[in-house]
Amino acid sequence: MFPRRASASQFFDWTLLIPALSLSLLGVLTMSTFGQGASLAPRQLLWVGVSLVIYLALSRIDMHFIRRTPAVMALYISSAFLLALLLVAAHPVMGARAWFSLGPVSFQPADLAKLAIIVLLAKYLSRRHVEIGDYRHILVSGAYTLALTLLIVVEPDMGNAIIFCTLWLGMMLVSGISKRHLLLLGGLALIIASLLWFEGLKPYQRARIISFINPAGDIHGSGYNAYQAQIAVGSGELFGKGIGYGTQSKLRFLPEYQTDFMFAAFAEEWGFAGVVILLAVYGLFLARLAQIARESATNFDAFFTLGVLILFAAHIAIHVGISLGLLPVTGQTIPFMSSGGSHLVLEFSALGIVTSLARHGRGSRDLSANEYEGG
Repeated sequence: MFPRRASASQFFDWTLLIPALSLSLLGVLTMSTFGQGASLAPRQLLWVGVSLVIYLALSRIDMHFIRRTPAVMALYISSAFLLALLLVAAHPVMGARAWFSLGPVSFQPADLAKLAIIVLLAKYLSRRHVEIGDYRHILVSGAYTLALTLLIVVEPDMGNAIIFCTLWLGMMLVSGISKRHLLLLGGLALIIASLLWFEGLKPYQRARIISFINPAGDIHGSGYNAYQAQIAVGSGELFGKGIGYGTQSKLRFLPEYQTDFMFAAFAEEWGFAGVVILLAVYGLFLARLAQIARESATNFDAFFTLGVLILFAAHIAIHVGISLGLLPVTGQTIPFMSSGGSHLVLEFSALGIVTSLARHGRGSRDLSANEYEGG
C-alpha cells in the first residue's frame, strides 16, 4: 500500500496562521498613509510575505533537532556573540547600539536571542523541572538569562531587557517554582532594580519613569510620547475616526506610531470596538498556544510552546500598557503589527517551530504506520 500523501493543512496550523496573518495585515493597514506621504506599509507587506515563507518552511521540517544540546548551545553562543559584537561594530541609533544595518535591511540580534533563550530554558527545564525545588537550578537558568540580558542592558535597550527577565520568570513559574523561592526572587529583583536606578539607567530612562508617574509634569519633554499616545487612544472613542483618518498618527503628533505606538494608532482609527476585537484575536491566539502546550508529546515541546506564549503575552501586555499610560515608555513592539522585519521573522519562525513540534510530536505519539513504515 502506498503511503497517503499529506495535505497542505497537515503542514501548518490554520488556528495560528490566520490570526497571525490577520494581525499583520491590520498593522500594514494602520501604518499605510494611502498616498498622502511616505509609508512603511509596502516594505512591511514584503516582510509579511518573507515571514510567511519562513513559517511554511519551518512547519514542514522536523524541528526536534533544536532540543539537542549542540544545537541549543550553538544558538545561544551565536546570539551572545552577536549581542557582544553590536557594542563594538554597530552604529548608535537613537542612542542605542541595537541594530546591524546591511544597506536597506536592519537586523536586531536581540530577536534571535529571544528564540535562543526560549530554546535553552525549554531544554534545561524539560530535564530538570521535577528538581526545580533545588535552588541551584534557578541560579543556573538565571545565569544563562542574565548573561544575555546584561549585554542588552549595555546597548542600552531596557525594553528588551525587561522582556528577557519576563521570559525567564514566566518559564520558571510554569515549571513549578516554590512560593518561598518566588519571594526570594522578588527581593532580589528589588535590589537589582535599586542598583539599576542609581547606577544602570541613563538620565533619559529615569526621566521616562518619572514622567510615567507624573506624565503631566513634562508634557513637552519626557512625557510627550506617553501623553500623545493617551490622546490618540481616547480620541478613537467608540468606533474610531476611520481607517487612514487618525490625526494623531498621520499628522505625526504621535511619534513612532508605526512601531512603538502601533496600538495607540490602531485605537484612534478603530475605536473601542476595534480594540475589543483586536484583543479578542490576541486572546484566541494565546489560548491556542496554551492548548498546543497542554497537548504536547514531550516536556521540551510543552516548555518551548509556553515560552513562545509568554514572549507574545509579554510584548502585548507591555505595548498596550505603555499606550494606555499604565507602564513607562520603553520602546516595545506589539506582535505581528508593528513595523520591522526582524521581529516579524522571529514571530513567524517561532510559530513555525511550534507547528513543527506539534505535528511531529503527534506523529511519534500516535506511531502512525504511514510515518514510520520502513524505518
